[in-house]
Amino acid sequence: MLFQKNIEPRCSYCARGAQLDPDSILCPKRGVVSPGGSCRAFRYDPLKRIPAAPATPDFSRLKDEDFRL
Repeated sequence: MLFQKNIEPRCSYCARGAQLDPDSILCPKRGVVSPGGSCRAFRYDPLKRIPAAPATPDFSRLKDEDFRL
């Protein structure tokens, strides 16, 4: 699910913050902050959030018989 209802607030995907470099966010309320921080003015922006990559399947357990019809 890409858009969950209970997302942990982080400055890295807040609509108010602007990324300065990978280690700092410019917040109009608090100034320069770390990407992992948050405050009460947090507004979620789904376009800034990068979801975790899906798990890759492990085919090493399968045999040739599993692929025959």
